[in-house]
Amino acid sequence: MMQESTVTPSILTTMNQTVKVHCEISFEDDRVPLMVLYIMVFIIGLPANLATVYLTLHQVCHKNVLGIYLLSLSVCDLTYLFTLPLWTVYVNKNHEWPWSSMACKVTGFVFFNNMYISIFLLCCVSIDRYVAVVYAIESRGLRQKKIAALVAFSIYMVVGLSHTPVFIMPEGNAAHGNRRCFEPSQSSAVVTGFSYARVCIGFCIPLAILVFTNRAILANVQASTGLKPHQKEKVRYLAVAVVVLFLICFAPYHIILLLRAITFHFPKLQEKCHFEQYIYTPYKISLGLSTFNSAFNPILYVLSSNNIRQEIRRGMASLCNKVNLSHSSQHNMNSSKTNSDPIPTKGDQMRTTCPTAC
Repeated sequence: MMQESTVTPSILTTMNQTVKVHCEISFEDDRVPLMVLYIMVFIIGLPANLATVYLTLHQVCHKNVLGIYLLSLSVCDLTYLFTLPLWTVYVNKNHEWPWSSMACKVTGFVFFNNMYISIFLLCCVSIDRYVAVVYAIESRGLRQKKIAALVAFSIYMVVGLSHTPVFIMPEGNAAHGNRRCFEPSQSSAVVTGFSYARVCIGFCIPLAILVFTNRAILANVQASTGLKPHQKEKVRYLAVAVVVLFLICFAPYHIILLLRAITFHFPKLQEKCHFEQYIYTPYKISLGLSTFNSAFNPILYVLSSNNIRQEIRRGMASLCNKVNLSHSSQHNMNSSKTNSDPIPTKGDQMRTTCPTAC
């Protein structure tokens, strides 16, 4: 298949000059992988997060502090998941945004907010688990529902306010020219500084927090004499999985973002279009990888919670009992009609229990 390519002007702004460079970008290379990623994340993430919202809402009603962070995380992920169809259409149309510039800016705003709200809420989850495990007695007064709600709300507000410049960035003017929506074709001192801040505050510091808290949780659990070996093994797997998933989802994007920011200080490299020719497709794929976080957060965090797993078991057992009771009642009624027996009273109906398999 012949690859489609587009000549995209890159405006390189330095302290003394503005250089306009025409770089050739192939949008066909990342079209299929990105569409597969977006569709797969949407199919997995939507039901998983809807179920998580329902389950964690029950935990919040029971004053579970961890449930507040997980509920906030699922709401954030759901908001982003609803933008994936727009990104899928955009990629399929050869990176031509078919809607208004405001729609592009709102969609970009939701994307960047989701990434960093998720990152900071993941830190809150790890910190809460760390305090609950390492400082079990001392944390009774610290782990309060109101404090957790205030922290989650503050994260939403701070991240949202810090990304308001998205609405004035030229990359969001998708209704003009070649109709690109937040493509990395323009560099400036403001964008570069913003990139450095995102790498440092939005990735490096959270990664350090996740590594420290999960390592401390693991060490504390391994030293415990009251836990069985399989329980310790489960904690170890969860601690490793949290850090590994974070690296898989967010490390590629922030590494490329850092490289992009560094090249701003070398105008000659930008004139040769090294980024557009060699890093553009990995950059877009790394954006797709960051969406995996929205699909696997519920599986990793919610299903690892004992309270929520017990809630699922109770729900499944209740549903199974209702189904069996309904089938039993229907069977008794059919038997009574066939044998001309009297219809049994309510007290005579057989009560069944849910099989172990349920």
